[in-house]
Amino acid sequence: MSGISLALAMLIANPVILGATPGPITGSETPADTLQAEMDLHARMTIDVEVHGLGPYRFLIDTGSQRTVVSTALAVTLGLSMGPQVRVVGIAGVHDVATAQIDSIDIGPRSFYDLTVPLLERRHMGADGILGTDSLQHQRVLLDFARNTIRIGDPKDLGGKRDFEIVVQARQRSGRLILTDAVIDGVRTAVVIDTGASGTVGNRALQRALARKSRAHDKMTGTVASVTGQELPVDLAVAGKLELGHIGVANVLIAYADAPAFYELKLDKRPAIFLGMRELRAFKRIAIDFSTRKVLFDLVEPQ
Repeated sequence: MSGISLALAMLIANPVILGATPGPITGSETPADTLQAEMDLHARMTIDVEVHGLGPYRFLIDTGSQRTVVSTALAVTLGLSMGPQVRVVGIAGVHDVATAQIDSIDIGPRSFYDLTVPLLERRHMGADGILGTDSLQHQRVLLDFARNTIRIGDPKDLGGKRDFEIVVQARQRSGRLILTDAVIDGVRTAVVIDTGASGTVGNRALQRALARKSRAHDKMTGTVASVTGQELPVDLAVAGKLELGHIGVANVLIAYADAPAFYELKLDKRPAIFLGMRELRAFKRIAIDFSTRKVLFDLVEPQ
């Protein structure tokens, strides 16, 4: 978010988990799979990766992005071969961009080969690149907010379902996982887990549905910024509760917009949100399993 959006996010209460009584973590650790993360200015998580054996470079983990992306500056530095133009759909707009060919990208002990990646500007991404779902398929991405680490690997190797209070089955569309049975203030809502977004964006269908239920909230206006460099006007309001399974998340700040990303995933006609890092950090850990199409949540211990 940018401008008045960020100002409002700083003024309201942080999201909190309702009705939680979690147990302690007892799972085993596999250091080779553990990557130390850094939090950027927008509360997103970045990790070190190598490209063509060089680096490390800081890449953003983005489960809301279908494609892995590198910055134009990094492509020039590495002398990457240019490819055809492609269309990139961001939260704030659609943009035709150049591509480059990557022979190899190393994420900890894992390597991926022969990728065609769109090129975007570093100043818009806030990182040297983005790890999208095309680099994360068949893997579990485990975000540990308490330890500030990211682990990527096979779900069984990373503990399976052990020590997670909530396990939610998801559907997969265009590489993204969508939770279809969430509820926001009484309105059934589709949820895309979006680790590349600082805040949560809702579509106009959700905004209208809440208004029909007389659950409309006081709102402000602002903008959201996309990694493509585009900005989109939004209405900002705080929802009372997001329900995921038997757990509720209170104080959910939602930016309502006609975002192209909803149309791309065919989520424009029913209530839906891209759930961003402000709300995701209310949990202790989140595991996103692309192979099993499940999202697992671990709760913060009560103080």
